[in-house]
Amino acid sequence: MPYPIEKKLVIAVSTSALFDMEESDSIFRSRGIEAYRKYQEEKIDEPLQKGVAFPFIKRLLSLNNSFPNEEPVEVVVFSKNSPETGLRAFRSIAHYHLNISRAYFSSGKSNFQYLPAFNASLFLSANAEDTSNAIRAGYAAGTVLETKVVDDENDTQLRLGFDFDGVIADDSAEQFYKQNQGNMNAYHQHEQQLAANPLEGGPIGKLLQRISFFQKLESEQAAKNPNYRKILSTAIITARSAPAHERMVTTLKNLNIEVDDVFFLGGIEKSRILNIWKPHIFFDDQMVHLDHLHNVPAVHIPFGVANSK
Repeated sequence: MPYPIEKKLVIAVSTSALFDMEESDSIFRSRGIEAYRKYQEEKIDEPLQKGVAFPFIKRLLSLNNSFPNEEPVEVVVFSKNSPETGLRAFRSIAHYHLNISRAYFSSGKSNFQYLPAFNASLFLSANAEDTSNAIRAGYAAGTVLETKVVDDENDTQLRLGFDFDGVIADDSAEQFYKQNQGNMNAYHQHEQQLAANPLEGGPIGKLLQRISFFQKLESEQAAKNPNYRKILSTAIITARSAPAHERMVTTLKNLNIEVDDVFFLGGIEKSRILNIWKPHIFFDDQMVHLDHLHNVPAVHIPFGVANSK
């Protein structure tokens, strides 16, 4: 019996996040929809180049190899292309041997409202407006930022990096910090007083819960089979430091989330860690932490006070 989609970890990804659509998009912007369709038809047998989210998606799907009976991970393509122009994307998916069979092509219309129908835990798009609309509607979504993709085929591990406030947890602590004009002493006192009070889950909290569950399954596999090589590696890279660290740990326990590494940076530039650790994807709600990255696939989560106008 097929594993029900309600139990799967489902990621929805746009074609512009999965593949490099820069040339295609330039045709659309400069010459219009008909020229774009003709271009895609002419190039239909030429695989699209890998996009920023490609290394993450490929390795995430490889988790199914560890659980072949359930195949608990699924990726669904969410695209504003028409079904005709989407054919090139599906041929590119086949070219790269990605196990992706489901898709929604909306022919230019918004599509985020169908995310719950596919049980999607996350929507990745290269279009900031689409991401913001999805976030405002209450769905977990992020904008994949443009960068050069470096996909080492020999690197089979999947490294996932997360900011904490406004990503895994809500941004109420950031709201307090902003309301107090960036007074760090007041912020630390506030977080110390509430150290035993967990924060509510943020937009990516449920995703990390599911990832943490798979990490526990991998640990069980490794315990049974010494030759099993774990795929997942997770880290939180946060601007928090002591004494604000304790509330973060309390929140992770409350959300039943375990991660491999935590970096409490206390204001040190996150790029100093990320450019060494080299995650296959990193989620943060503040662009200031994403501007200095080199060849690191980054996702901006346009959530909360950090992104308010």
